[in-house]
Formats: sequence, C-alpha cells, structure tokens
Amino acid sequence: MSMLIQQAELPFRAQTETPPTLLRSQPARVDPLLDRAMASARVGAWSCNLSDNRLTWTTGVYDIFGLPHETAVDRRQVLDFYTEESRDELERLRSEAIDQGGSFILDAQVKRPDGEMRWMRIHAEMVRPADAAPILHGLKQDVTEEKLRSEALRRLAENDALTGLANRAIYESRFLNAGRTRSAVTSLGALVLFDLNDFKGINDRWGHLAGDACLKVFAERLSSFFPDALLTARIGGDEFAVILGNDEPAEAIEARVNRALIRLRAPILWQEHMFTVSASSGIAFPTDPYFYDAEELFVRADTALYATKRSFGRTRESDRC
Repeated sequence: MSMLIQQAELPFRAQTETPPTLLRSQPARVDPLLDRAMASARVGAWSCNLSDNRLTWTTGVYDIFGLPHETAVDRRQVLDFYTEESRDELERLRSEAIDQGGSFILDAQVKRPDGEMRWMRIHAEMVRPADAAPILHGLKQDVTEEKLRSEALRRLAENDALTGLANRAIYESRFLNAGRTRSAVTSLGALVLFDLNDFKGINDRWGHLAGDACLKVFAERLSSFFPDALLTARIGGDEFAVILGNDEPAEAIEARVNRALIRLRAPILWQEHMFTVSASSGIAFPTDPYFYDAEELFVRADTALYATKRSFGRTRESDRC
C-alpha cells in the first residue's frame, strides 16, 4: 500500500516539476489503478517516439481531447485540435526541447471534436535512452476550470460590473499612467469623453434601477458605435471615455462622434417606460500621435465636455495644440 501511494503521488507533483522518472517508460504501461486515478484528476501521461512520431496516451489524455479511449492517434491529426496560437508555440517549444535535450511547460488550448474548447497544461521532457529511440514525454493536465476562474477574476478586476466596459482603474493604468512615460497607446487618434445629460433627473424620478438600465444601454450603444476603439471605459457615474487610434483624420473622427450623439438619443425602453437620454462629448487630439501627454489630453477633453453640457449633445472640440 505504501508503494502504491508513493507512485500515485508522482503525477501530481509533476504539475509543477519536470515529469518524473516513473514516466520514462511508455505511459500506456502505467498501472490501471494509477491510470484511473490520474484520469479522475484530469491528468494523463503521454509519449512521442521521435523516430516515427508515434504517440502513446493514457486515459486522461484521451479525455482531455474528447476522443474514445484506445483510439489510434496520429500526431499530425492531433495538431489540428490546437488553436493556431497554441500550435505555433507548441511546435516552437518542442523543437527547442528536441534540439537542446530540455523540457518545457505550456498552457495550450484545443478544440475537441464535439466543438468544446479546453485548456491543457503540457509538461514535456526530452529523453535519449541508450538502447532505444529518443522520446518526448510528460503529462497533460486539464486546466480549463482554472483558466475560467482566472478570466472571471480578471474581468472582475478590469471591467465595470454594471456595463461590462473597462473600469476607471484600467483606463488610468493603460492610458493616463502609461501616458506619463509617453507610451500609453500606440498611434493615438483622439480621446473622446461622453457624459449623459440630466442623468440625475432619471435617477430622481424613476429610481436607480432605471438609471442603471440607461447606463447599460448607453454602454452597449457606445461600444457598437466605436467597435475599433483602442479602449472604451466607464470612468465615472455617467461618464465614459473612448480612445481611438490614428486611423482616420480628425474631421472624420468628429463626424463619427456627431453621428454617435444623434444615435445615442434613441429611446430606451424600461419596464414599459420610455426614456430619451442625450449626451454631450468632448474631444482632444494629440499633436503627435506617438508622443503626447495623456493627462493633458484628458484635461482638454474634459474641459471641452463640460463646456458643451449646456448644449445637450453638441460636440465641442478642444483647441488642438
């Protein structure tokens, strides 16, 4: 019993270490009990005979790829399951490991035959036995749930909970703070600020649920009007920022913003009530799209925005400098 426990612990240690000596034989020879235990933990062992690229998998690897157990696997066909980015990185690391006799760890994404996307953590080690063909072998671990949790936490930290847009912290870190070192956004076209007119009146009359509904619709419309934006963020209660790249002249950007202001006035339906919410905007253009002061741009855009608040929806361009 003691020996069985020691053997069973090895694959789990290998999640953070070089694949263990236990797997230096063909992985398919793993004890059936250990094979089932590994599969239940969403871990599988694998090897690739480099003389003919023959693959050998344990049950856990078949499960990750969504293939019937004991299916004959061809490496060229298996590569088709990987996303392009993961496949390219896998091939690069694999070549390095073979050339240098090393090892690597890679998180790769695959699309299974049933269409489901999965993430796996690949542990690989190059081995050159004295009396046999060289092999690349290791472990594959399903880390899809880990990736989903990580993505959920990232969204929670980076996105506004109500609208789903980037939050103020992300806006500041990617634009304002980076701009202080002149590296905020590559080739900046304009910073556009939007603010809802008389939003407080909606909250006062209909309550915060109605106000929240208006903000959600406004954010959705703003994203659809500027799908090419480098960043769209909610930076205040009813204030939004859109950072545009330097892909069109200033006059074209001004025209787009004016069209957006008109379309943003479209009625919003909430619980059988119809609201019409207008917005004001302020635009600031950098003199040099590659070298600018993000803080100064924000001040100019903000000044232009509040200069138009009394006009309810007309765009005012700040002085270019």
